Amino acid sequence: MTHTPPDPPPDPARGPSPTSAEPAAAHGLEPAWRRVTRGEPRWASTTAVAAVVVIQLALPARLSVHPQWLMPAVELVLLVALVIGNPHRIERSSRVIRALELALALVIGGANAYAAVRLVAGLVRGTEGSSAGPLLLTGGAIWLTNIVIFALLYWELDRGGPAARAGGERDVPDFLFVQMQSPELAPPHWEPAFFDYFYLSFTNSTAFSPTDVMPVTRWAKALMLAQSAVSLLTVVLVVARAVNILK
Repeated sequence: MTHTPPDPPPDPARGPSPTSAEPAAAHGLEPAWRRVTRGEPRWASTTAVAAVVVIQLALPARLSVHPQWLMPAVELVLLVALVIGNPHRIERSSRVIRALELALALVIGGANAYAAVRLVAGLVRGTEGSSAGPLLLTGGAIWLTNIVIFALLYWELDRGGPAARAGGERDVPDFLFVQMQSPELAPPHWEPAFFDYFYLSFTNSTAFSPTDVMPVTRWAKALMLAQSAVSLLTVVLVVARAVNILK
């Protein structure tokens, strides 16, 4: 009979193997979203805001705050200030930086709300949308900008914002992701980043309800409710008017 020697005991000095398939909990580690980590890269949110600025400049002048360059210019100034504060990774926070972050989201939201109200008013009066193609493009641009706005709000407010999440300042989430409920399905270093909130915003705008990310706090539920209402109103009116034009 062949005797198989027992596996050697793990060496505590070496720590867990990085190639191990066992979840972080098996090694007694807190998941990354609950401990201090490096801040997430700045480029994702910066790219999203830059895309919104381009969309706003491409909207018809009648749907924009006059002069048309004013709101995009304010947004770019706020964005540059935020990039200076955290140029590579979002790790440093202060009251000034926090105020600038929220101001940027509110300025973008205000400009898009103005465009949406003007579009809806024109559709109701019958003065907006003489051609289906441009109408769908305009409505789609406002709808996409709305997704970015709420993604920024979710990202900025969940557990105090990206810098607070990197510092592990709050344990209780405002949004419950699948990886938080089932950490064995995620790598030990997983934590929500901007794209996760963009995905949440996109699915809420298309399904008009939570999908795999659940709002936990009341403000999170209120924001998701508001986003679904705005998205539904925009899509229904724009599509209905476009269909009517094509008949």
